[in-house]
Amino acid sequence: MWIKICGIRDVQSAQAVEQAGADAIGLNFYARSPRVVAPATAAEIVAALDGIAEPVGVFVNHSVAEVHAICRHCVLRTIQLHGDEPAEQLAELSRDYRVIRAFRVGAEGLHSAGLYLGECRRLGALPWACLVDAHEPGKFGGTGHRAPWETLALEYKSAEWPPLILAGGLRPENVSQAIATVGPWGVDVAGGVESSVACKDLALVRQFVVNARKDQLGHG
Repeated sequence: MWIKICGIRDVQSAQAVEQAGADAIGLNFYARSPRVVAPATAAEIVAALDGIAEPVGVFVNHSVAEVHAICRHCVLRTIQLHGDEPAEQLAELSRDYRVIRAFRVGAEGLHSAGLYLGECRRLGALPWACLVDAHEPGKFGGTGHRAPWETLALEYKSAEWPPLILAGGLRPENVSQAIATVGPWGVDVAGGVESSVACKDLALVRQFVVNARKDQLGHG
């Protein structure tokens, strides 16, 4: 089970999260997020990692030029597009980076995500992975609301689409159930392992990692 802890904002937390067994850490560059990190700090975080956890730059409606500039400064190879970026932008960025495409999914299901991935396929640039978060109007993730697990279990076309990363309302106490219900390749958490907004609780991080990997042989 691939595990990403998102919204890391300082070197000490990044190193502790890496030591706890996370496969990736999310560095959020969305200015309106409470978990935003400055590129200079993000660069320090990346330099301090031991090469176990992959740093992932999280972008929301940034221009291609902005993404390139931040990734060069921070030495990032993997990015997450979490806004309204068109498939053409994903295709352009996928020439240089592994791209995780986030979809905010509600009761309407995965129809629009399927159309988007069809356009990506037409452009010859499917994302490296797809992250599914809960949909809340006007919000770009980090809401703490649960994604529709049952809908994902029924509608996500694992054989045709990129690997699924489940996000949205995950916590140490529900991540095992979420994995059992949805069967994702990976999981992503931010607020569910925090003692207060943007402050990671390392005991919760460790428990999340343990619970996400418990009895999950064959899922990743």
